[in-house]
Amino acid sequence: MAKAFFRLQKFLRRTQFLLFFLTAAYLMAGSLLLLQRTRLVIQQGSRGTSANQALLVPDGMAGVGIVDPRMLQNPRAGPRLLVGMDALQEPALDQQHSPRWLVSRNSELRQLRRRWFHRFISDQEPLQTAGFKVMKHTAEHKGTYLGCFSEDSRERTLKGAVFYDLRKMTVSHCQEACAERAYAYAGLAYGAECYCGNKLPATASKPEECNSECKGEKGSVCGGVNRLSVYRVEELRAGARRRRNVIYRGCFRAPENLTDTFPASLIQPNLTVEMCSEYCSKKEFPLAVVRGRECYCGYPTGRFPLHDGANGQLCAGAHDAGSAAQGKYCRVYQTPVQDTRCTDRKFLTTKSKGFVALSSFPGAGNTWARHLIEHATGYYTGSYYFDGALYNKGFKGEKDHWRSRRTICVKTHESGKTEIEMFDSAILLIRNPYKSLMAEFNRKYAGHLGYATDRTWKSKEWPDFVNSYASWWASHVLDWLKYGKRLLIVHYEDLKQSLIPKLREMVEFLNMTVTEDRLLCVENNRDGNFKRSGAKQKDFEPFTQEMKDLINRYILTVDEALRGRNFTGLPREYVPR
Repeated sequence: MAKAFFRLQKFLRRTQFLLFFLTAAYLMAGSLLLLQRTRLVIQQGSRGTSANQALLVPDGMAGVGIVDPRMLQNPRAGPRLLVGMDALQEPALDQQHSPRWLVSRNSELRQLRRRWFHRFISDQEPLQTAGFKVMKHTAEHKGTYLGCFSEDSRERTLKGAVFYDLRKMTVSHCQEACAERAYAYAGLAYGAECYCGNKLPATASKPEECNSECKGEKGSVCGGVNRLSVYRVEELRAGARRRRNVIYRGCFRAPENLTDTFPASLIQPNLTVEMCSEYCSKKEFPLAVVRGRECYCGYPTGRFPLHDGANGQLCAGAHDAGSAAQGKYCRVYQTPVQDTRCTDRKFLTTKSKGFVALSSFPGAGNTWARHLIEHATGYYTGSYYFDGALYNKGFKGEKDHWRSRRTICVKTHESGKTEIEMFDSAILLIRNPYKSLMAEFNRKYAGHLGYATDRTWKSKEWPDFVNSYASWWASHVLDWLKYGKRLLIVHYEDLKQSLIPKLREMVEFLNMTVTEDRLLCVENNRDGNFKRSGAKQKDFEPFTQEMKDLINRYILTVDEALRGRNFTGLPREYVPR
């Protein structure tokens, strides 16, 4: 009996780990299955309730609220659109008659989240450890290494321009960026941040304190925590110097007292624009102002906001002796130097009391709006998603959990009762659906800054995309109008045309106060890092007449819903074409 008991005990010891592993795997698989089913039910329930708000319905079913999915496949078969505030009433949706486009939209959303998440994960690099060894400075870098310096993040010495690349930063990349903008020194910190300036930091640090490896260049050092690896930038070749952007801003009436308005000035016989721009760049000012042989350097300010331009002929006559315009007008140029009065950003020091969404349909300018809000308020914005490309370019709120309440507002493309009621208030950004659809299609197939190929536009992907996303554009606005607790409606086109008034309105909605000079700084840096270069013109019309008919119906629905809630209707350019 004892022998049999001993054998049993030995067998159980051998299989103990195996049994434990199988039990844990079984429980984990069951939990994941339960969570997946629960999420599916929530998505279909919360989003499905508002699915019919922008749907085409037959005349005989206008008041019923149930749509046959087959009707959605043929919009030319005599349907009409649900308009007015009746469309905002929640219909009782039957599981059997749930519209197919809603399922497609939910699938697109899940794929969108998945793609953003995986891209974020793949973009991340392992963090540096405290015991990182001092790395050698390779001889490949064009500039001269000057050493490791201490830098106070609150009052930087190298603050002429700031760049981030948390994936591909190299010493050469930082040097070239600073050289293109006429700076003398380039400093790197945290392995991924680049700072430019014309003044060398005062406090030197021990070489081993610069211990962060460059994210895009193994074996090279890119500063450390509050430490800068500083290089003297090599003078660019003549051909490269010509590539420095000096932009003519226009002719403006000169302030009454130029010496009080502009911090630096130069009087030079035979003064040229290049001479003035070079002088102001070395002084780290973004504006070069030319009046005769006088050169002034400074920023856009309340005294000189650059809003009311004058006729260029007045500046041409301002240099002629005896001219009535002599001395009253000046020419203004944008130097390669970045306006840094609004570039410093941080997380909120205490958790925000209000939970604010920055909501939009994809392709409606959400990233641009985040850029404007961050630079106006000085605080990071968060995101419901994880986009590694945005994080790598300085949107550090991407990495923060979206419910941390450490950001001024949270980007979201979500709609549906559950997702909307999580927020206390929201800025709802709306853009022309024709432009939004094209922008999102470009981003989907060519990234944030690229353009989809003509071949992609002419493939079946484009009509499938329009059929799936056009209804989402409408239902997104209708859902937020219905479930949003406190809304500020901002039209992308209005923000683009009247930047400062609209941005001030958005900042006040966020319970923040900003100075006029900071808003002018934002206007001076309005484009950010995610503006596509130019508008790539196509030699064909991407929207078929069937697509236009579909989109125009949705435009009318959204316009009617906005007016029904006492908001301003859609801009005139939205008028169906």
